[in-house]
Amino acid sequence: MKVYKVYPEGFASNSYIVTADGKTAAIIDCAQERVWDKCRELGLKPDGVLLTHGHYDHIGGCVRFSSMGIPIYASEEEAENMFGPDYVDMSPYVIRRFPVNIIGGGQTVTVAGIDFKVISTPGHTAGGVCYLAGGCLFTGDTLFRESVGRTDLPTGSWRSLYNSIKKLYVLPGDFTVYCGHDEDTTLSHERECNPFVKCEW
Repeated sequence: MKVYKVYPEGFASNSYIVTADGKTAAIIDCAQERVWDKCRELGLKPDGVLLTHGHYDHIGGCVRFSSMGIPIYASEEEAENMFGPDYVDMSPYVIRRFPVNIIGGGQTVTVAGIDFKVISTPGHTAGGVCYLAGGCLFTGDTLFRESVGRTDLPTGSWRSLYNSIKKLYVLPGDFTVYCGHDEDTTLSHERECNPFVKCEW
């Protein structure tokens, strides 16, 4: 499985283009429209977009993908909140609606031939999720390198975030962690070095 990281231009999240066959791709957090152009540059056909949550800096490219018939996936809470006033009022640009396919924790979603396990991780937002596939863990704004997501925005909860990160820590084995912002890390590094949520063995 190959992961291509698309850094944002201006303020937005990291986006990830994931392929197993070199032909089709799953998109994690389609932050900007140029993610579509990057797929074309790589010669990959998008098969679906998986959102970790619905904040404006993670969904900016979704309308373009949706207009091309590409399904967008998010939790029920985020599907409701991303077009609601609490989320929309945070955005510096107009949020355009697009259809959302509902997913939930414990579910496995197959996109581009890749099985993504959905892990419910509320805290940064009420309906935040992470995606686990192979040796990769896509955490959105739940877990960062030696940091965690903020909880002072609408639907955020520190207690929920703390419990969600603990849930990630007890996953068996190690994984490369692809974060919503800044650089990648590993789960083993965060278990040992994250100063915000300590691993208790």
